[in-house]
Amino acid sequence: MESVLPATGFLYWVGAGTVAYLALRISCLLFTAVRVWGLGNESMVGPRLGEWAVVTGSTDGIGKSYAEELAKRGMKIVLISRSQDKLNQVSSEIREKFKVETKTIAVDFTLEDIYDKIKTSLAGLEIGVLVNNVGMAYEYPEYFLDVPDLDSTIKKLINVNVLSVCKMTRLILPGMVERSKGVILNISSASGLYPVPLLTIYSATKAFVDFFSQCLHEEYKSKGIFVQSVLPYYVATKLAKIRKPTLDKPSSETFVKSAIKTIGMQSRTNGYFIHSLMASVVSILPSWLYFKVIMNVNKSVRAHYFKKMKKN
Repeated sequence: MESVLPATGFLYWVGAGTVAYLALRISCLLFTAVRVWGLGNESMVGPRLGEWAVVTGSTDGIGKSYAEELAKRGMKIVLISRSQDKLNQVSSEIREKFKVETKTIAVDFTLEDIYDKIKTSLAGLEIGVLVNNVGMAYEYPEYFLDVPDLDSTIKKLINVNVLSVCKMTRLILPGMVERSKGVILNISSASGLYPVPLLTIYSATKAFVDFFSQCLHEEYKSKGIFVQSVLPYYVATKLAKIRKPTLDKPSSETFVKSAIKTIGMQSRTNGYFIHSLMASVVSILPSWLYFKVIMNVNKSVRAHYFKKMKKN
């Protein structure tokens, strides 16, 4: 009987400590949620950082929405994408709607010899915000060796998702450091948070963007530069092949309005409250269960793609 009492007391304190820890963690999460998603940091981004904002992959989806949101805040916009026709259309829309100056640069980010042209076009501009948004994904989930035109796909994915982030940062960061202010937004993906089999190259390139952003933020935050890694789950865009927005798959406009509030508050963000909750759930899954779920999901998507192609 005497030996039972100390054991009971020990279990009591273990239980009490666990409850207290969970209560404290939940309180911290709630406080962070209110501070970030409820209040946000609306005043962080604007012309005071520099007259111009540069957005890559800016004619559709998240890139276009960032360009519009930054123009709404009074910033002049440099739009960089592949199609000059689309650039002209978006440029015209932004000028008419937000009454700000725009500039376009047509380049193909799958190529490596484009950065001298970009550098020349940006010369003399006071750039306060860089949005590294241009990205390339798989057509459908696939085993590594079975990815169509694998060698070309490897090169293109690395050039678009990795090289562009490094090179654009190399071009624009020196001016920000010289003025001791600036914001760099690197659009990664939830696929960069955890390994995603059947999207292997894409997932790995987005993990690079996340790590690059975290390191860069630590290196340059003391110099007045804020670098943010943005890690969204699915957003209703052409790249994601999702047409109709839902609560967990917001439109690019809804996502960016949410994500832009986190600038200056979170150097690493999912950008959207529901996506943040999803990331929290995934983070507590044991790895074996996570990989089983993600493999089954991507196998299902792969099978659906081939079934659809067979019908066509």
